[in-house]
Amino acid sequence: MGALPGSVLFCCTMNSIRSPMAEAILKSLYPRQVFVDSVGLRKGERDPLAAEVLDEIGLDITKHRPKSFDDLEDSSFDLIITLSPEAHHRALEMTRTMACDVEFWNTFDPSMIEGSREQKLQAYRDVRDTLQRRIRERFPRFGTQGG
Repeated sequence: MGALPGSVLFCCTMNSIRSPMAEAILKSLYPRQVFVDSVGLRKGERDPLAAEVLDEIGLDITKHRPKSFDDLEDSSFDLIITLSPEAHHRALEMTRTMACDVEFWNTFDPSMIEGSREQKLQAYRDVRDTLQRRIRERFPRFGTQGG
């Protein structure tokens, strides 16, 4: 899919599940080559289930602090990947003042699942696995490696 971007911003609605997962996965693949950050339209609360399912694959987001677009220290990115329709609209607004590519990866919000703890965890795992697959497809150098 072309050259590796120097900086990537993942965004979703609350920056508590989807975008922190995506941030952690991409950082694990390119720890020094790509600057990766994540935000939400609004600051949510840290989600323990997101941390739990990432821990299952060896990634730690327990220190992640949810933040909003207004909290961004760096407002210039080569690529913005949006994970919710609301975040996509906000990212497109950013392109008025920033030259960057925006991709929309509509990603289910697993916090919407009701049911047992195991049913909820499975929904979070499904999102994690989908994000991991999409990131590996988008950045194919790591398409066959574990992580």
